[in-house]
Amino acid sequence: MGYSTRLLTALLGLLSSASIVEAVYHQNLNYRSPSENHPSLGISIRKVVKRNDVSKAYTPSQLNFTHGIASGDPYPNSVILWTRVAPMVDNDKSNATVSGISPLYGHVDQDTIKASQAPICVSWKVASDNALSKVVSSGQAYTSSDVDFTVKVEADKLSPYTQYWYQFSVCNSNVSSIVGKTKTTPSANDDLASVNLAIYSCSNYPFGYFNAYGNPARKSSVDYVIHLGDYIYEYKNGDYGWGQTIQRIPLPDREIYTLYDYRKRHATYRGDLDLQLSTQTYPWIPVWDDHEVSDNTYRDGASELNNTEASFIEDGGVSVDQRKMNAVRAYYEWMPIRQVDMDDNLRIWRSFSLGNLVDLLMLDTRHYDRSITDLYWNTDYVHGISNDAGRSMMGSRQENWFYRNLVSSKQRGATWRLIGSQTVFSRLNESLAYGDEDPLDYDAWDGYMANKNRTLKTLYDNNIGNNILLSGDSHASWVADLVWLDEKPYDPSTGAGSIGVEFGGSAVTSPCPAGANITLAAANNYSSWLVGANRELQYSDLYYRGYYELHITKDQVLANYFGMPTIVTRNPYEIPIANFTVKSGENKIQRPVGGGTVFSGALKTGTTKIQNITHNTINNTWLVTNFNMSVL
Repeated sequence: MGYSTRLLTALLGLLSSASIVEAVYHQNLNYRSPSENHPSLGISIRKVVKRNDVSKAYTPSQLNFTHGIASGDPYPNSVILWTRVAPMVDNDKSNATVSGISPLYGHVDQDTIKASQAPICVSWKVASDNALSKVVSSGQAYTSSDVDFTVKVEADKLSPYTQYWYQFSVCNSNVSSIVGKTKTTPSANDDLASVNLAIYSCSNYPFGYFNAYGNPARKSSVDYVIHLGDYIYEYKNGDYGWGQTIQRIPLPDREIYTLYDYRKRHATYRGDLDLQLSTQTYPWIPVWDDHEVSDNTYRDGASELNNTEASFIEDGGVSVDQRKMNAVRAYYEWMPIRQVDMDDNLRIWRSFSLGNLVDLLMLDTRHYDRSITDLYWNTDYVHGISNDAGRSMMGSRQENWFYRNLVSSKQRGATWRLIGSQTVFSRLNESLAYGDEDPLDYDAWDGYMANKNRTLKTLYDNNIGNNILLSGDSHASWVADLVWLDEKPYDPSTGAGSIGVEFGGSAVTSPCPAGANITLAAANNYSSWLVGANRELQYSDLYYRGYYELHITKDQVLANYFGMPTIVTRNPYEIPIANFTVKSGENKIQRPVGGGTVFSGALKTGTTKIQNITHNTINNTWLVTNFNMSVL
């Protein structure tokens, strides 16, 4: 073989090897999140590969799985798997990869963790048994400091509606993660008999422990978890919750702006053991609300940061777009979520079909293309324009997608439509808190009446029934008939005229709208007033932090609400506080609402019997608790 031939062969071998390495990098979806088609957001894998120096590689003994494991966004034949494997617990402090000037060989300065010059190889496997002996899907992926040492892969070649177990390992070593469970969704046309869901929102670290996350895992009571947002909060300790008394100080202890800040805040939250238990046990289907970026966000700003010179200076020279880019990048790095449209870096709205039983539509009513919202100083203005036809919570592209999916869901014969919305849809007169001049929450759907009316018109005009709207954000439990007030007739005593039901869930830990230290009696008085002041509102509870479960069959949806007796310690306790039924074809809450009796809050017609009979979800026993709900 001549010299030139040998040289060509060697070069081809190197190119082939580089292509293989680059392909394995691509298996880690976080290098492409939020979007490889937006250079200022994505990571140049070519540059990361070129920086590689095998002599700088970490040994397996230097590495740890630092924040548990997770699965999410299940499809019939695949699911997203997530973990973080790193030589340290702390997060990468560099912001260069979102600055637009990311250098070729590294992103190092005196305050950063040194850019990893050799990738960490991670293998993963999915098996049909908990001993992981019957492997059905496996692969390898690289991670590095560029993506904060996170790993996110899509495990494919799976069977519909099947339980699986999975595990990550450092390649060619015994350094492994814990074993997790996950579950695919049924195929869209499968005749599914039942499905069970846990619904969460608003988990604020300094206000308490995330006990609500762990309870369904301990009970083995659901198939999937839905999180409607406010998964993290952006505040420093003391601005919204004092965490030092319960060892829950959010890190970094400042309001967060940079990429490192958001990474560190996600890492802090994932240190909660019940959050880790939930993501280890169930696949999550999450969406963001406002606090994943900052309070009351919209397309062009937020309550504390707007595109004005004064705001720019006050917030340390951070622009709205830069802060949002940092937050979105960290969110995709740390959450087990798909990037559903690689040509649209802010699209998180997406859908899931659970057989022919349920179509789940997860909306983004915050960041994607939302018109200006209530920023506290402009409440009168937003009230005045709340009926303007051009206002939208979602933007025209998402709105049209939403309405098309509602119609196609009915046409394909899905029994139920579940709509994940960050904010409360039903009209809520809250003049007791806001006053008579601006009595509604104009940051919620009441501030976007045209968008709300277009949604209702789509449902009524196309005779689309069996709609269950899931709402978060409010830190309270609400149950209401879904009605078009002032346009369609409605009888609150029977539910006639309703087109569905709205279930609003309390926060995991974020405080009651009337304050963290409210008494049970005062909270129930507020609930009684709210139920009396709003025609479609059938139930309200402000007191308990918690969650609810939906148990769905062809015939009905059963909603079970649970309150946490205390969140100032980690514990497995919960109190069943109310149960509601929606019968297929009736499009309303079954009367008597809640069976006529709830155990906290207030019914429009019925009885509240206060009780503290508490379920221990570890050993399935019952006890009487007498905890003080106050966090401070």
